[in-house]
Amino acid sequence: MADSEAITAHPVVSRLNAWDASAIAQAEIFRGELTITVTRENLRRACDFLRSDAALQFTFLSDLTGVDRFPVEPRFEINYHLLSMSRREGLRVKARASGHDPVLPSVTAVWPTANWHEREVFDLFGVRFEGHPDLRRILLPAEWEGHPLRKDFPTEGYR
Repeated sequence: MADSEAITAHPVVSRLNAWDASAIAQAEIFRGELTITVTRENLRRACDFLRSDAALQFTFLSDLTGVDRFPVEPRFEINYHLLSMSRREGLRVKARASGHDPVLPSVTAVWPTANWHEREVFDLFGVRFEGHPDLRRILLPAEWEGHPLRKDFPTEGYR
């Protein structure tokens, strides 16, 4: 079976495609791990489906982290690491945000633990999450200027 056929035949990809064929922008399998990329418009809907679908049950968000791809646009990539305990399967969901308008919808209503993870990404990368219940700095002081994990942040801080 060719790689693209194996990806299309994967149970998660086929369930998502049956639900909404436009939900997945890209899918890939690397070292046995499935990664799907969704647009920011489909992020919240896709996450809600992945959690609530009886066949998939990705009920646990184990991690959410950011990547700064500067100078590439879209600049920011947010990775959601999901687990289906009942199926003993992991999944990585990626969504991208522009460097000019780094905003993604919050998934705290889907997985409440996203609250802390989204605050960390906001604090360190400056990506905002629409609909977040309490989006404020979590690691750095409130008066801190900038976002230190951005690739264009000065190594010695702003002076």
